[in-house]
Amino acid sequence: MGSKEPALLLRAKTEENMEHGTLIKKIERTIAPTAQSMGYELVRVLMIGAGSSRPTLQIMAERPDGTMLIDDCSRLSQAVSALLDVENLIEEAYNLEVSSPGIDRPLTRLKDFDRYADFEARIEMHAAINGQRKFKGILRGIEGETVLLEEESGEMARLPFADLDKAKLVLTDELIRAAMKAEKDSKKKRLDAGEELDEDFDLEEDDSEDSEDAPAKKAKPQGKAPKHKTPDPKRNPKNKLKNKKKTGSK
Repeated sequence: MGSKEPALLLRAKTEENMEHGTLIKKIERTIAPTAQSMGYELVRVLMIGAGSSRPTLQIMAERPDGTMLIDDCSRLSQAVSALLDVENLIEEAYNLEVSSPGIDRPLTRLKDFDRYADFEARIEMHAAINGQRKFKGILRGIEGETVLLEEESGEMARLPFADLDKAKLVLTDELIRAAMKAEKDSKKKRLDAGEELDEDFDLEEDDSEDSEDAPAKKAKPQGKAPKHKTPDPKRNPKNKLKNKKKTGSK
């Protein structure tokens, strides 16, 4: 009998993972229309600490231009919180966290690999391709449903999107400068359109920011994230809003 216990435990764990995956899909289907109507796209939905006394529902979202300010996180958080309270999809108590994807963001949709072409990325596959599961290199766009990644060796890896396990951008000076410019342009466009933003920021022109020789100390993450002098993966803040603790249904 003892020899069967590991198999039983594995089966229970598998069933638990399946239930968790089903719940996440339900949540995505429920909140996606609301997010889209507000001008946001879902990047990733995760339940962190599932099975604990109070897990955290983490929602990463962005505007079509790839930006997501603190104001945006607040608006979406309030809408999602109200919607989930009505739908009552999560029975236990949980915390809600709405955030931007960050600079070295996860790549979860096929279009992400095209949008961030020419930037460095790490990709892991579900199954090995020619004995290799982990890849690192420069994204070169997509061909149909295939992601193109130029490896450090110069070889072009062709990775089926359907077989990807996870992928994310690598934090570099070039990526930080691009993120800064995208956020600055987005804020200016929104202000010019008459939108009110609560965040404090400086839109003064700085030609050195766009220069290839711009020093790393000018790099700063999106929104109100703290400044740091050099790109440091351990200090890559996201625009993030944690909602107050929510109480699950009895």
